[in-house]
Amino acid sequence: MDKRKLMLLVGALIVAIGTAFAARSLFAGASTPQAEAAAKVPMGPKVLVAQRALPVGTIITADSINFQAWPKDMVQDAYFVEGEADMQKLLGTVVRNPITAGEPVTKGNLVAPGDRGFLAAALAPGMRAVTIPVSARTGVAGFVFPGDHIDLVLTQTVKTNSDAMALKASETILKNLRVLATDQSTEQVMVEGKTQVRAFSTVTLEVTPKIAEKIAVAQTIGTISLSLRSLADNSAELEQAIASGDIKIPAGATKQQEEALLKQAMNRPIESSKASYVTGGDVSRFQRTTAPVATAPAAMGPMPAAPSGPQMASSAAPVRRGPLVRVTRGKETEDVSLGGN
Repeated sequence: MDKRKLMLLVGALIVAIGTAFAARSLFAGASTPQAEAAAKVPMGPKVLVAQRALPVGTIITADSINFQAWPKDMVQDAYFVEGEADMQKLLGTVVRNPITAGEPVTKGNLVAPGDRGFLAAALAPGMRAVTIPVSARTGVAGFVFPGDHIDLVLTQTVKTNSDAMALKASETILKNLRVLATDQSTEQVMVEGKTQVRAFSTVTLEVTPKIAEKIAVAQTIGTISLSLRSLADNSAELEQAIASGDIKIPAGATKQQEEALLKQAMNRPIESSKASYVTGGDVSRFQRTTAPVATAPAAMGPMPAAPSGPQMASSAAPVRRGPLVRVTRGKETEDVSLGGN
C-alpha cells in the first residue's frame, strides 16, 4: 500500500476515535446536570394519598389511605398534611369523587358522617339503602363493621292447624350485601389502635330496589339473621362468574376500566335462585323435613244418577276422596288430592 494512503487512513482513524470520545463526553456532561436537578427537587411535608383506586361511594378504611412525602411546590391547601390532619377522624368518610391510586386526597373528595348527602354519596349508582333490626344473636355479636359484606338468613315456622305439625326452616335468601352503617355509625371505632367491637340494634345495607322489596317482605315472614362473609368468598365467586360468562370484560378495556368492572362485580348483591336451606329434620330426627300436610276428612262426592237394573246396588256407593298432599313448586303451594280407590 502507498505510504501516503496509509498515513491518510491512520489520520482518519485518529479523527474518528477523537470524535467518538468527544461525543461521549458531551452526552455524559449533559446527563449529569439533569440528575443533579432531579435530586435537588425540594420535598415538602407528607400529604394523604390513596393507596389504591377509590371509586365513588368507597368507605375510607385504614388500609386505603396513607401519608406520603410530596414536592413542596405542589402542596395545596386542600390536601391533608401530616401533623395538621388526624387520619383517624377520616376513617368512615365516603369518597364523593373518584380518586386514582397515588393521588392526594383533598377535602372536597370526602363526605363525613352527618354531612348533607352522606348516605346518598355512599350508595353506588342504582342502589338503595335499607335498614333491618338485629340483636346480638342475629348480628354476629357485633363483629360486623361498615364496609363488610354479609348474607341474610331467614328463619321461619310453617304452621298448620296443629302447632305440633309445624315445619322449622331456615334459608339463605340474599348474598354479598354491603354494610353501610351499624346503628347510626358508618365508621369503625378505634381504641388504642385496635378496632372496638360493640353491639348494635340496626344495620343499614346497600341493595338493589328489587332486593329492598324482598327484605321488606322477609321481615314480616320470620327472623332475619346476618351471616358474615369471608373476603375469599368474593374472589372465588368472581372467578366463577368470569368463567361462566356472567361477567364479560369488553375488548380493549384499560387496566383501570377492568379493575373498576371487577370491583363493581365483587360488590354486587347476589339473588341466588338455588339458595341453601335447612329444615328441622336436618337438625333433629324428631323434627319434620317437609311442609306439613293438611289432612281433610273423607268427603262425600256427588251422588251419580240412579242407574236402572241390577247395577243399582253397586253403583250407588259414595265416591270417597283420598288424603290431601301439599305440593310446593317454587313459591306456590297447593293441596292435591291423591284420589280414592
